[in-house]
Amino acid sequence: MKKYETIFIAHPSLDEDGVNTLIERFKGVIENGGGTVANVDLWGKRRLAYEIKKVSEGTYVLMNFESDSALPKELARIYRITDGVLRHIIVALDK
Repeated sequence: MKKYETIFIAHPSLDEDGVNTLIERFKGVIENGGGTVANVDLWGKRRLAYEIKKVSEGTYVLMNFESDSALPKELARIYRITDGVLRHIIVALDK
């Protein structure tokens, strides 16, 4: 199993419960895919470097997890189809 790090930016219109719902949904995707979530770090609302879809701020969430190599593709697909996610990135960590 490889180690990965993912960051997603949630839409600022989502309240704390909405962001927590997204976190639980993505943790569920990872755990149902056979991975384990090492930690979740909620960075909070921050100003974006540039506007995305006419939005200038968002809520940042960092997640570290371990999984096989197929799971990040599925997680990226889920990020793309989820309303409320402005941007995401998944990075494989070096050994």
